[in-house]
Amino acid sequence: MLTVRFGCSGCAFRTVKMKHCYYNESVGFFYNNSRKELTSYWRTKDVLVVALGLTVSVIVLLTNLLVISAIIINRRFHYPIYYLLGNLAAADLFAGIAYMFLMFHTGPRTAGLSRRTWFIRQSLLDTSLTASVVNLLAIAVERHQTVFTMQLHSNMSNQRVVILIICIWVTALLLGLIPSYGWHCLCDLGSCSRMAPLYSRSYLTFWALSNLVIFLIMVVVYTHIFVYVKRKMTRMSKHTSFHPRYKETMINLIKTVIIILSAFVICWTPGQVLLLLDGLACESCNVLAVEKYVLLLAEINSLINAIVYSYRDNEMRSTFRKILCFICYRNPKYSPASVKSNVTKRRILSQNGHSTMDSSL
Repeated sequence: MLTVRFGCSGCAFRTVKMKHCYYNESVGFFYNNSRKELTSYWRTKDVLVVALGLTVSVIVLLTNLLVISAIIINRRFHYPIYYLLGNLAAADLFAGIAYMFLMFHTGPRTAGLSRRTWFIRQSLLDTSLTASVVNLLAIAVERHQTVFTMQLHSNMSNQRVVILIICIWVTALLLGLIPSYGWHCLCDLGSCSRMAPLYSRSYLTFWALSNLVIFLIMVVVYTHIFVYVKRKMTRMSKHTSFHPRYKETMINLIKTVIIILSAFVICWTPGQVLLLLDGLACESCNVLAVEKYVLLLAEINSLINAIVYSYRDNEMRSTFRKILCFICYRNPKYSPASVKSNVTKRRILSQNGHSTMDSSL
């Protein structure tokens, strides 16, 4: 902090305090300030974390690339929900790239990073994970709309879907880039966080609370879907005209809702709570002891997303087989006519006039 005194002959001096910014300091300087350890050699746990992280990243990249490819080449997936699923896969693909970038710039390599590279490393993670979470919220709202109107697909136009996807990425980019352009602690060392030593604690608090609010909204939306479906099944089961296919679809939908919420709670809540504790300057909380593991857990959710939202769909799995196995195209059972027949069977109308919905969505 610099103190400058202004005045003139015969005038009282006025003292102005000016903040000193540490723009020329190294990354190590901020890590020392936050008391976060920087090592100059590879420890066993560092090697294990990097090896596991790279393995997860590669799997996330491959699975989400498969999902995106399937949605592009199969015209039956050209509907709003699948566009959102494709965007979720793109966000998770980006998360895999961001986490892989982190793995190549962590451990002993952290000390040699420039401030610019450090901010890029963190911004990639924040942007990708935010895009994934906001996209999950958009899918939850879309599913809520289709379930309550008893439709297979929403009536949302392609133009609105594109606008929604653009809004998701604009929001993610803003939240990811804000620290690089001012919401940091380079001019206020007392506000530096422990987990991200160049970030301000107030930003971590804001980011964690934002994600927790989104999480709570998702819980409310999916709980509403769960309660509605259960009541619908109870009411419909009293009628002799209740179609078995419709009951099966509803049961699968309930299972999917439970999987979605369970995966989200397990993968995201620990990290958000840890960020919030760090943002609130909890001195007694040893947030650094588990930070790498909760981040890896959040990244695993990018893999689970692809499994829950895509691999439980029969049509999607059929498309995957076509992509992975060229010989399947010569097999009559994977012919377009056969696939079309399967889709028709899954979309039959029940005797009460309600259309059956995709079990995975």
